[in-house]
Amino acid sequence: MLRPIRTLAAAAAALALVSACNSASTNGNGKGGAGDGPGDRRGVTAESIKVGGIVSMTSASGYSKKDTDLGAKARYMRANAEGGVNGRKIEYLGAEDDGQDPAKNLSAARKLVQQDKVFAVAPMSSVTFSGADFLEQEKVPTFGWGTLPSFCGPKYIYGFNGCLVPTPGGTLNQTWPEGIGQVLGGAQGKTVAIIANDSDAGKFGIRTFQQGFTSAGFKVSYAKASVPSTAVPSDWSAYVKEILDGEGGKAPDAVVSVMQTPNNIGLFTALKRAGYKGLLSDPTDYDPGLLAKDATKQALDGVHVLLQFQPFESTDPKMAQFKADIKAAAGGQDVPLNMHMLTGYMSADLFVSIAQKAGKDLTVESFQATAQQFSDTGTLVGDRAEPKGQKDSFGCGALVQLKNGAYEVSVPFKCYEPIPFK
Repeated sequence: MLRPIRTLAAAAAALALVSACNSASTNGNGKGGAGDGPGDRRGVTAESIKVGGIVSMTSASGYSKKDTDLGAKARYMRANAEGGVNGRKIEYLGAEDDGQDPAKNLSAARKLVQQDKVFAVAPMSSVTFSGADFLEQEKVPTFGWGTLPSFCGPKYIYGFNGCLVPTPGGTLNQTWPEGIGQVLGGAQGKTVAIIANDSDAGKFGIRTFQQGFTSAGFKVSYAKASVPSTAVPSDWSAYVKEILDGEGGKAPDAVVSVMQTPNNIGLFTALKRAGYKGLLSDPTDYDPGLLAKDATKQALDGVHVLLQFQPFESTDPKMAQFKADIKAAAGGQDVPLNMHMLTGYMSADLFVSIAQKAGKDLTVESFQATAQQFSDTGTLVGDRAEPKGQKDSFGCGALVQLKNGAYEVSVPFKCYEPIPFK
C-alpha cells in the first residue's frame, strides 16, 4: 500500500512541533514509548509493515536527491508484488524532504516515529543526519548510504554498502584510490588533490580519502574542506590556484572532488579553463539526466565517477531487475537512471532482505537479532554482512567516465581489500 508523499508544509511543521513536545507518545498498541521493548510491534500489523524515508528532495543550491524516493518505491513495489515480506505488504509512506537542513532532518525523524509510527526508516539520504541520535534512541532500523559517521557504530543504523566513514578501529573502502591508480597506470610517484565542502560530510571525506589515497601510493598535494556548503561559489579562481600550486607549483596528476554536482561543474570548468589536463573525478555525477544540457555535458566530459555499486551498463541479471523495477515504479515509462535511484533501491533492499529472514513474528527485537547474523552474496553492491557493515565498508565499486556524451566503464566493478582506518 503505497501512499503519495505528503507535502502540506504548514501542517507538517505544526505536527512536528507537537511531536517534539510529546516524548511520551504511544506506539499504536497502547504501550508507552515509541521505542522497542521486547515484543514491540510499532508500525507492524498482521497485514502490513509501515516504512518512511528522509531525503533531500530540495536544497539551497538546487541539487536534489528526489529520485532516491523513486528507487525505494520501486523495491517496495516488487516486494509487495511478490507477496510482501512473510505475507505482510510494505506500506511505504514516501520520503520526508529535509532540504539538507539539520533542523528539518531531525523534525522529519520525529514525525515519522512519533506521528506516523513507522517500523523503519529506509531510505535516509542527505548530507546531514541530525536525526540519527533520535532514531537510534527510539530503536528505529534505519537504512541509507553510509557516507556519514552516523552509519558507523550505532546498532540500529545501516549503510546499504556498509560504513564508509569509520571511526578508528574500522576500515576504509579503497575503490576510489585503487581505481584511479589503475586509470593512471599506477599510483607510485603520482599526486592527487582532494577538495570538499566545508561541512561535516566534507571534513570526514577529506580525512578518510586522504588516508586512502596515501595508502594506495599517491602523494596528497592538497586536501581541504574549504568550499561553502550553503551556496555555489561564483568565482573558483582562488581554489584552482591553490590546487594547481599544491606541490611546488606543479599541477597534481588527479583532482578528486568530494562535492555535489553544482560545485563539480563550477570547479571542473574553472580547472579546464586554467589549462589543467590531469584526471578529474567525483563520487556524484553518474546521472544521464545531466547530459541534457550541453554546458553541463561539456563541464563533466572526461570525468571519472566513483560508483559503489554495479554500473547501469552492467549485464548482471540483478541490474536488469533493477531497471525493470524502476520502470514499473515510474508508471511504465523509461526514465533516465541515476545513482540516487540506486541509493533508495538498495537501502530498501537491505531492509527487505533482513526483514524477510526475521520471519513472521516481526518485532524490532527479532529484526535486530536477525541483522546480527545477516549475510548474502552477489548483490548490486557485492557481498553484504551485518554487523560487519556497521563498522566496515563492503569494499566494492567501479569507475565510469563521461566520454563523448555517454558513460563508459573505465574500471569494472570489483571488491578491494579495505585498509584499517587510523
